[in-house]
Amino acid sequence: MTETLTGPSPLPNILEIIPYKGGEKPVEGHKLSSNENPLGASPKVQAALRQSAEHLELYPDGGASKLRAAIGAAYGLDPDRIVCGAGSDEIFQLLGRAYLAPGDAIIQSAHGFLVYSLVAQQSGAEVILAPEADYRTDVDAMLERVTEKTRIVFLANPNNPTGTYIPHDAVKRLHAGLRDDVLLVLDGAYAEYVRTNDYSSGLELAAEAPNVLMTRTFSKIHGLAALRLGWAFGPASVIDAINRVRGPFNVSSLAQAAGISALEDKAFVEQSLVHNEAELARVSVGLADLGFRVIPSVGNFVLVKFADADEATHVDTHLRARNIYVRAMAAYRLPDCLRISIGTVQANTDLLAALAAFKRD
Repeated sequence: MTETLTGPSPLPNILEIIPYKGGEKPVEGHKLSSNENPLGASPKVQAALRQSAEHLELYPDGGASKLRAAIGAAYGLDPDRIVCGAGSDEIFQLLGRAYLAPGDAIIQSAHGFLVYSLVAQQSGAEVILAPEADYRTDVDAMLERVTEKTRIVFLANPNNPTGTYIPHDAVKRLHAGLRDDVLLVLDGAYAEYVRTNDYSSGLELAAEAPNVLMTRTFSKIHGLAALRLGWAFGPASVIDAINRVRGPFNVSSLAQAAGISALEDKAFVEQSLVHNEAELARVSVGLADLGFRVIPSVGNFVLVKFADADEATHVDTHLRARNIYVRAMAAYRLPDCLRISIGTVQANTDLLAALAAFKRD
């Protein structure tokens, strides 16, 4: 009789996790599924990468000291209260290691970024979803769901995938309603795109409060998604906890060099903002003129709501047939929606033409 070998078993909560799936990319055509910068990355960044690549035999600076100093100088922050990670995603993972245990809970909005839930599941913590109000974070709904088990409240502001935001006064009200031992994480991945006077990325709260951490990324406005680079600013005690659980060389030398150069190239950032502002307006108006419902966005993407899940699937299939890939939203509990990144002028023109054809058909 042959003995069956089963091998080691992972923790039960790990098997319940549905792995994160990024936006798909066509072999040729337009990728409008991952909210990437359609202008690419700064030429100065590319030059810095070529220079940094001459010394691949050397370990990176484990503390990313020069990069943290550059971030501090750019935003007027104390570098000692900054930590860098392999994308802001890694920082969320590190928060899970440092602050979440089985039986704990996190709170996020119903259509918030999927990675928050994954972080909680990996730690055996419960995920509490707060309903949104017209695709916008509802502060009261979040506060109503705070219990003794709550350890972290995640707020993406602006939110992905809805593209909506809540003003600074609402963020302050959310913070004021939390216990001091609940960590409020303000995810500002799309902060640079917001041009409204009532918005704040949360720097002030993170500078003053003992339980607020603000995260940012180089993946969006700076176009460095391939290098995986993010950072966080907050209380010294929280930064210390993150540093205790992160890997000793978690950010590569190439990513650090690229980040420093990206911060220096303000002209590229402005060029990216001008492009996004014009094309976001053009795409939003074009979609509305075709009869689609567009959720007003302050990011570099739009969420489009269809009559039902079947229509959303039909539109997605229609676009794929024309080598235009957008993001289906079933994983975000929005099966009747598609998220469309703002691409190049040509990509956006082709998108609107393809959707006009769908309407004619």
